[in-house]
Amino acid sequence: MTDLERRVGIFAALADQTRLRIVDLLTMGDLSSSEIAAALDLRSNLVAHHLRTLEAAEIIARTRSEFDRRRSYVGLRPEIFETLAPASVSAPDRVLFVCTANSARSQLAEVIWRDASAVPAASAGTLPAGAINPGAAASASRHGLDLDTSRRPRHIDDVKADGDLIITVCDDAHERLRDGDDLHWSIADPAVEGTAAAFDAAFEALRERIRVFSSRLSAA
Repeated sequence: MTDLERRVGIFAALADQTRLRIVDLLTMGDLSSSEIAAALDLRSNLVAHHLRTLEAAEIIARTRSEFDRRRSYVGLRPEIFETLAPASVSAPDRVLFVCTANSARSQLAEVIWRDASAVPAASAGTLPAGAINPGAAASASRHGLDLDTSRRPRHIDDVKADGDLIITVCDDAHERLRDGDDLHWSIADPAVEGTAAAFDAAFEALRERIRVFSSRLSAA
């Protein structure tokens, strides 16, 4: 069985509200089948059916009580949550964030990444602006990060290097590069509205993307 087939089997087994409730209970500790029945107000035959399904999918394991040998306890297999997650991604030499002007989204992504990961980061644009957008710097400051407005936006050709993982954070840059990027995150341009709320929305969207992606990187 491949890792993908294993994950498919797990998700299929969990595509039932009762089984998911059982797994939720088991995240807190091991339980006997009678304790599960009492906690969820289920008949014993239904509990037995759901536990058989979870056991067949290798989500749970049973252990015999050391005190009352007639009783067994059900617990989650320790590797189950790691199995559910997608495979890790090898850490690149550097992450290069790219947007059109390199004045807002890619700059924000760079400072957020530097705060979240030890992997180096840089940013660039396909059509660099003359200066960093003050709205981006203000949003970074509101979130406790420093975006140095004295830095000049740079063109991607002047920044990219071998070993870079290129992530475009705007649709225009992605389409201009024509598959020249490795990943694309479609983040709305906050400069269109120009409001603090728009820049903060872009910041939050980037921070969540970075949190999820950086957690998948294996050790460099």
